[in-house]
Amino acid sequence: MRVAVVGTGGIGGGWAAYFLSRGFDVVATDPQPNAEHDLRRRVTLYWQALEELGLAPGASTDRLQFVSSIEQAVESADFVQESGPERLETKHDIYRRMSAAAPPDTPLVSSSSFFLVSDLQRVAVRPERVVLGHPFNPPHLVPLVEVAGSPQTSEVAIHRVIEFYKHIGKKPVRLKREIFGHIANRLQSALWREAFHLIASGVASAEDVDTAMTEGPGMRGAVLGPCMVWHVSGGEGGIRSTVAHMGRHSRPW
Repeated sequence: MRVAVVGTGGIGGGWAAYFLSRGFDVVATDPQPNAEHDLRRRVTLYWQALEELGLAPGASTDRLQFVSSIEQAVESADFVQESGPERLETKHDIYRRMSAAAPPDTPLVSSSSFFLVSDLQRVAVRPERVVLGHPFNPPHLVPLVEVAGSPQTSEVAIHRVIEFYKHIGKKPVRLKREIFGHIANRLQSALWREAFHLIASGVASAEDVDTAMTEGPGMRGAVLGPCMVWHVSGGEGGIRSTVAHMGRHSRPW
């Protein structure tokens, strides 16, 4: 399988290393000066951790190719992961060129943290194959990938992207509709807002806020999400019991 990586900064470089570790041929491109040198340095840096996690048969850094243009990168790709700068005019240029040059059924997948799929589809040929595939940093280590489409995106394209990520060992979650910030960034932003509020209002120091998280809810949060925590807290009665017991006290939250 041949994967194109468009944009090879921190996110794109992590994706390139991970795709190589799964045994794929990777063709990468980025217009920045010294981009190829920086990418190969990143891949070398990440490779030891990926070896410890376990490489797929045939995985090799020798399967990385760097080319000078988007068109060369995507022209024979089976899957495209775009990780360009978070500037809409730049994204539009990328999607205009990618969608014109890539094979017609190749998914065009964006790592964007901010833009909606519908923002990216405006200039694309066959916009139904444009899909969000937002990783959590660093993408070569963290399993989460947030997948979303727009009303224009085909269910076939979304299914293909989800199944591909599952196949390579990622943990994809699907957004039922588009929303700014997706899921994980909205959750951690809510936590940041409350943390900064507690500090600014004189409730606690930054150090104690961090300790309260890492030595308390952060420990169970590593294995249970917020919905499951509430469910487990209710014992045999589950989340209904938790709400019945704590609901009136939790109104300020």
